[in-house]
Amino acid sequence: MTTTAANPAISVAGWPGCEPRLLSDAVEDGASYVAGGGYRALPDAEEFLAEVQRSGLLGRGGAAFPLAVKMASVRAAAVRRGQGPVVVANGEEGEPASIKDRWLLRNRPHLVLDGLRLAAAAVGATRGYVYVSDPAAARSVENALAEVGPEVFGGLALSVFAVDAGYVAGEETAAVRALNGGPAKPTDKPPRPYQQGVDERPTLVSNVETLANLPYLQRHGAAAFRSAGTALSPGTFLATVTGGARPPVLYELPHGVAVAELLQLHGIPLDQVRGLLMGGYFAGLLNREGLDATLDHETLRAGGSGLGCGAIAVLTDDCPVAAAASVLAYFGRENAGQCGSCFNGTAAMAAVAEALRDGVATAEEVERLQRWAGVLPGRGACGTLDGATNVAASLLIRFPDLVADHLAGACATCRGGAFRAERPYAVEEVTA
Repeated sequence: MTTTAANPAISVAGWPGCEPRLLSDAVEDGASYVAGGGYRALPDAEEFLAEVQRSGLLGRGGAAFPLAVKMASVRAAAVRRGQGPVVVANGEEGEPASIKDRWLLRNRPHLVLDGLRLAAAAVGATRGYVYVSDPAAARSVENALAEVGPEVFGGLALSVFAVDAGYVAGEETAAVRALNGGPAKPTDKPPRPYQQGVDERPTLVSNVETLANLPYLQRHGAAAFRSAGTALSPGTFLATVTGGARPPVLYELPHGVAVAELLQLHGIPLDQVRGLLMGGYFAGLLNREGLDATLDHETLRAGGSGLGCGAIAVLTDDCPVAAAASVLAYFGRENAGQCGSCFNGTAAMAAVAEALRDGVATAEEVERLQRWAGVLPGRGACGTLDGATNVAASLLIRFPDLVADHLAGACATCRGGAFRAERPYAVEEVTA
């Protein structure tokens, strides 16, 4: 386990027996990155796109959408409309419990830029942006761009675009809206960015970690990429583990690692685990049965959860009811304020959860929470409302005994001082 120079508060670690592809011990510079084989000659666009498809690389931002499908859609739309597309490296990490994208931008900016230029070559783009809200990440990328000449990027004009941090600011239509001069808030779909994005051009918006996998794929090919992970979730991924009264750690893991094995490596006794927030705030809560799961998209989806952005918050001393109340209150504050169903729905669900935490909710209010969790999904312009309903539904489904205890005012943990946090399980940063 090592501590990064760019952020001394965050430690990083690989998985035993799995060679890291994304993490490194030192902050890279342009010369060392080139000496290590970076910024190779650009490949043939169609051949590289086919290799991305063979790799099965899934997006690492949360939705796990196949990158090759997104790239091919942008390329086809650009040809159909006769417009040059735009590429965007999305590093606006609005999920408080995740640090992976900021770590990559601060410590391995050339890896990200190399991946962005490869994506641009594959879709035929000549304009690209690195979209961030973290000032240290922005400085790191600016410095990296100054270290190498423009010829490295093969005619791709690149710049850094900074916005204020916010949970919704990283949604892809919010990124496009901000780049077009508007607020960093989501818009209704369609059109989707691949159809009409920045400057009304077909636009590829891809997560920073996703793009950072492309240089490895160029060097080693799809078969080597698939040598780690599972058939449906190939490759490695970055997992931010927080909570459990332990310092946060950023791990690089092959998909398919058991949750229990990761927590043991992290130093958390399994008998102390009360629950998990899986995939950041979006996928909701898991009870102790989550210890039996493996960290891949197919397994977690089958269990009614999700890997999301790879953020895992461990609940040991905290009551899951109180944790859910904090997350729902966060959604209530952070929603974009554009959709009535989301603006009102997140606030209403948060109010019930907080009353439940404090032992003053009624059975009728809990029934309303259950109803809202069933009827509100899909009614917002982005995933915020869906995330809130996932948290509410998973609390009621997976912790019925705790909910009953709270209705009876019988939770010993919360009587001793309930967990409350403005940004639950957030990674507290050092931004010098």
